[in-house]
Amino acid sequence: MADLRCTVIFLLFGFLGIISANSQLSQKVDKLNDLSSRRPVIRLDNEKFKLLVKSSPRNYSMFVMFTALKPQRACSVCKQANDEFQILANSYWYSPERSSALYMAMVDYDDAQDAFQSMKLNTAPVFIHFPAKGKPKKGDTFEVHRHGFDAEVMSRFVTERTGIQFRVMRPPNYLMNLVLLLTLGLIAGLAYIKRDSLDFLFQTNTWACIVISFILVMMSGQMWNQIRGPGFAHRDPRTGEMSYIHGSSQGQYVAETYIVMMLHGAIAVGIIVMNEACNLKGLDESQRKVLAGIGLGLVVLFFSLILSIFRGKYQGYPYRFLL
Repeated sequence: MADLRCTVIFLLFGFLGIISANSQLSQKVDKLNDLSSRRPVIRLDNEKFKLLVKSSPRNYSMFVMFTALKPQRACSVCKQANDEFQILANSYWYSPERSSALYMAMVDYDDAQDAFQSMKLNTAPVFIHFPAKGKPKKGDTFEVHRHGFDAEVMSRFVTERTGIQFRVMRPPNYLMNLVLLLTLGLIAGLAYIKRDSLDFLFQTNTWACIVISFILVMMSGQMWNQIRGPGFAHRDPRTGEMSYIHGSSQGQYVAETYIVMMLHGAIAVGIIVMNEACNLKGLDESQRKVLAGIGLGLVVLFFSLILSIFRGKYQGYPYRFLL
């Protein structure tokens, strides 16, 4: 009889515990839904971080940015990362995939120093995924120094950790469109004013330069920049070193496109020099050989640099040439 009473009491306490846990979970979800209904990124202080992120029970994931945005911190990288994080959160906020299974949040150092200490963080920005069950593992920390903090890259990371897939939507760049319209208007105006001296438009060299320039712009990835809007470069938050070449084949920086464009341009110049070595009149045999050698040297050197960059972005690529 005593054993039966113990069993009943044990089951009763267990049942009450389940009810209490469900009640706490419901209150958390309601609070998160209320906070997320006001803005895509939930701002957390020490108390909210402990209650909504660290403590159990939890049936939702949270992707949290730990940052330091106050002016006295002078963290330029934090501002850049925050811009990308806002794009990520806005994209998820307006996505049909948005649900109570995932929330985006931000912890500022000056608002929640205890949260930084509890996570043993001494740098910013840091992005951590807190799974629905258990504590974050090593793979739940987004590697900023390796992947950068482009919204598209972070979106893929969130999808890998949660299974929730959504499209990153960047705001349109009206300034770029305005500059393009003004430039076209200026060109049209100059063409009208100088309409009696436009013989250069009928020269093959002029159109050859225009076509080659257009090809170089397209090959360098400028269209990718227009669509994705990456940062100009990336500064490592730990060492302060600048990276102009993205370390992954899934991303690129604006500076990287300029570098690639110049290298392809140098290769094109080398090919043109070799061609002119054969076609220019008034050159003797030795001069032709020297000019062809210069052109070949340009092609070999800058093609080696292009291939070296390619090997760095596509890990495991087996081929190399000189460099």
